[in-house]
Order: sequence, then structure tokens, then C-alpha cells
Amino acid sequence: MITKETPRRLDPEKVVDSALTIADDEGPAAVSFRKLAAQHDVTPMALYRHFKDKDDLLAALGDRLLADVVLPEPTDERWDKQLHAVLTAFVTALRGHPRLADLTLSRILIAEPGLALAERALTLLVEGGFTPDDAAEVGRQAICSLISLVTTDPIAREVNDPEAREASLRRKRASLGALSPERYPLITSAAGALICPESRDRYYDIGLDLVVAGIRGVRD
Repeated sequence: MITKETPRRLDPEKVVDSALTIADDEGPAAVSFRKLAAQHDVTPMALYRHFKDKDDLLAALGDRLLADVVLPEPTDERWDKQLHAVLTAFVTALRGHPRLADLTLSRILIAEPGLALAERALTLLVEGGFTPDDAAEVGRQAICSLISLVTTDPIAREVNDPEAREASLRRKRASLGALSPERYPLITSAAGALICPESRDRYYDIGLDLVVAGIRGVRD
């Protein structure tokens, strides 16, 4: 007796997991329904039951990153200290995905985790003395700055292969090393830090401190 094989059930969350891995390794452009279908042993059409097109899938990736933001509990600290903690939580969720961080920008006011982040940040900004409209503008600029901080992470942007990474750094050091120290004394003396910071944690700490300090400066 001939029976039809039971169709394989596709878990959209696992598809997002796979797409996230591909995008982290190769960039969002490398994500394709055909590639994902092959990984999950289904036809590409099976993915269209869950995602209407690639843009819809990339939106799901942005939503996943926002879902990873663990907002800290409110405290009695000053508004700017709490805002720093909220923005740190946002960056912490993104910094492992520098190629995808900008996918969150268009989803913050759509996905529930993004709305929670926005409401919390706006609440703190209003508490700090901004009008709701000014808080919205300042919050938008802060989020854009932090996304850029992640997407331009000089350590994460270096290639993953250790030998290729070291070769890339050597070329950059040689380029700056060829400059005249008389003409460019500070560039040549700080060449190592300009090329690639030694600590990613410090890179992000400085970036977050600058954003929050800038917000305080705008208010003042």
C-alpha cells in the first residue's frame, strides 16, 4: 500500500535561529529561502507559510535581537544612571551581532520588546526634564548612535580567521607606521588604538558614556 509521507513540520523559530547564524557569519545578504530550506530539509515554499518574503524574515531577525534585550528593573538612582543601564542592555543584546544590529531600527516601534524599550527610555528622559517630543528626538538619536557603535565595532569587523585578522592588522599598522611622526605625531603614537582597540568592553563603555553624557549636555 502506497502512503504519502507526512510533511515535515517547520518551526519558524528554528528557521530564525538558522537565519541568524547565516547572517552573523556571512551577512544578511547571504540569507536565502533556498539555503534555509536545504538546512531544514523542506522545500522553499514551506518557508513562505511563515514568512511572506525575505524582508519579513529579516524583520523577524530584528525582532529576535530586540527580544534579547533584558531591561533592568527600575531603581531609585538618578534618571541618567538608569538610562545608562537601559541603553547598556540594548547594546549588550546587539554587540554579538554587528552585521545585524541595524535590523532593529525599523522594528523598535513595532515589536513588543522594542516598544517596551522605547517606553522605558522615554519615561526616563521625561523624568530627566525633556518634553515628550524632545525625549522622542533625543531617544531616536541615542538609539541610532548605539546601533552605529555596534555596526562599526572595529574588533568585530575584523575577519574571524586569526591569521587573516593578524595579517589585516599588520597591513593597517604598516600604513600608519609609514606616516611622518613629525607631521602626524599623535596619529603615529596612537596608531595601535586607532587601528583596533585592545578591549571591546572599554570600546562599548566609552561609547555608552559619550551618548549619555551627550544627552545630559543637550538637556543642560
